[in-house]
Formats: sequence, C-alpha cells, structure tokens
Amino acid sequence: MSNPSMRLKDRAAVYPKARRIRFTFGEPQPMSKYFAGGDMVFSHFIAGLSAGFPPGEESFIRSVVRVAGKITDPELKRRATGFTAQEATHGREHRKLNAKLVALGYPIAWIDSAGVQDRAKQLEQLVPASLHLAATAAAEHYTTVLAVRVLDKPEIQALAGDAEVRNLLNWHALEEVEHKSVAFDVYRAVGGGEAMRIVTMVGLLALTVPITAGGLTAAIALDNYARRHPILVARQARILFTGPIFQGIGRELARYLRPGFHPDDYDTTELLEQWQRELFGDDGQLVDHLR
Repeated sequence: MSNPSMRLKDRAAVYPKARRIRFTFGEPQPMSKYFAGGDMVFSHFIAGLSAGFPPGEESFIRSVVRVAGKITDPELKRRATGFTAQEATHGREHRKLNAKLVALGYPIAWIDSAGVQDRAKQLEQLVPASLHLAATAAAEHYTTVLAVRVLDKPEIQALAGDAEVRNLLNWHALEEVEHKSVAFDVYRAVGGGEAMRIVTMVGLLALTVPITAGGLTAAIALDNYARRHPILVARQARILFTGPIFQGIGRELARYLRPGFHPDDYDTTELLEQWQRELFGDDGQLVDHLR
C-alpha cells in the first residue's frame, strides 16, 4: 500500500492547527457514573484512557521540543508547531473531563499527579532524545489506529453514551488523524533509524496487554458496585475485548513493524474530509463549541 503520491495527498489534505474549542461535562444534564451507556467496564476503560492523555501528550510535546533545533525544513517546523498546539489543547480538555470523572469516583487522579509527572520527566532525561521521539512516533501510531476506528465504525460511536464525551472523543480522534505523521517525520528528519523505531514499537506492543488489563482490573476492583456484580463485569469485559474496538487491532498496530513503513501509506483523506464537515462544517456538530 506504500505510495508516495498517497502520502503527499494525505499530508496536503490537512495542516495540523489547534482549534479554539471548549467542552462542558455534566451540563445541563449531570453525567451518570457509568456514562458509557451504563456499561461499567467500558466507562472505566474510557476513564483510564482519558486520564493518561494529558501526561502522555505533554511527554509527546517535550519529545518534539527536545529536537526542535535540528528541524531544518520550514514545512516540517510548521507541522511540528501545529502538532504541539493540538496536543496541548487535548490535554487541557481531557483534564476537564478527568476532574468530572474523579468527582464521580473514578480512581484516576494519580495518573496525572505531580509526582508521576516529575518521575516521567526525570526518566525522559535519562534516555536519548531519539529514543524519546521514537516512543512518541510509536504511540502516535497507536492513537491513530484507535482514532480511525472511532471515526470509521458506527458501532463504536454508539458505545460512548454521554453526548459530550462522544463529542470530545470525536474531536480528539479527528486531530490525531490530522497529525498522524508529524512525530514520525520529525523522528526521520533528525536522523532516527529503522532499528530503533521498530524495536521501540515491539516494546510498546509487549506492554499493551498487561498495562491495559492490569489498569482496568485495578480500577474495577476499587469500584464497590462493580465488585458486587462480578458476572456482569465479566460479561462486559468480554464484550469490550472481543468487540469492534479491539477486534483485529493487533494486525493494524503491527503494520508499524514493516521496514519502510510510513503513517501516510494508509490514506485517511476521505475520512478526514468527512469528519471535518460533520464536526466543523457550516452545520457541524461542534461549531457551537468553538470559541
């Protein structure tokens, strides 16, 4: 599927630029504890993802800023600036959702705590800038794969439940697809090699299942209502992990391991154009969220 013209078409279709946007959660209708259509497991899954986004995306920003002085191509500099601006906005809006989720009883505050952030920054300084950036490029492939699924599968759209949470996830997914190749191109531009890129992704793939399953299990174990309904939790967990979010995702993630892979080998132009219209067209769903 590798095609240079496809890459140029995809890249030309969008220039990452942060939208001035604001979400409100629990207004005018209060959010229910299990906001994802009453599904305990999926609600905890979204809460865990949302909690990890602000610190994760701030790490992504730092990885690009570390090498910014080595970027010589003016277009890539502008794309990198758009990338960091979008990621900063994602972190701000997810923190607003996370505050609401903490108030509802989700045990996620520690993920974005000052102590965890400080340790992450210390670890980043212990590894080469190229490895930090390789991890960002690999993580961006993860978020792109999930984002495309969110935007492309109506059955996933139906799962989010709370309308404003769905709005947030759709906006976030759109912008993840918009800047899907930026960190990768920065990594390449500053001399990042294939071996480090692939090995880094192998490490992330190995950690995916234990981190996801372990974090979700721990969160549910702290939920008094969920503990009283183990059969329901087991049924909902089976639906989550065998359903449209995860079904076949390993193959899509593993594309990154192919030598010569580039994020723009897979054309998302039509998907982007569709969702840009749906969210921010003349009658777009989120036009009233723009400031």
